[in-house]
Amino acid sequence: MERVRATLLVKRYSLRTEKTYCYWIRFSFHFYEVRQPALMTNSDSNPLHANIHLV
Repeated sequence: MERVRATLLVKRYSLRTEKTYCYWIRFSFHFYEVRQPALMTNSDSNPLHANIHLV
């Protein structure tokens, strides 16, 4: 998460945008039961995308 924050800081994103990005990253980790993104296939991301519009 620190790498994300550092990248957003370098790109001069606002604090609110940084918080939002970090929220969605944490949300996706919990949704996928903290699996590593590198190990996930493209079909693994479909359930999250299907549920986002319901939120």
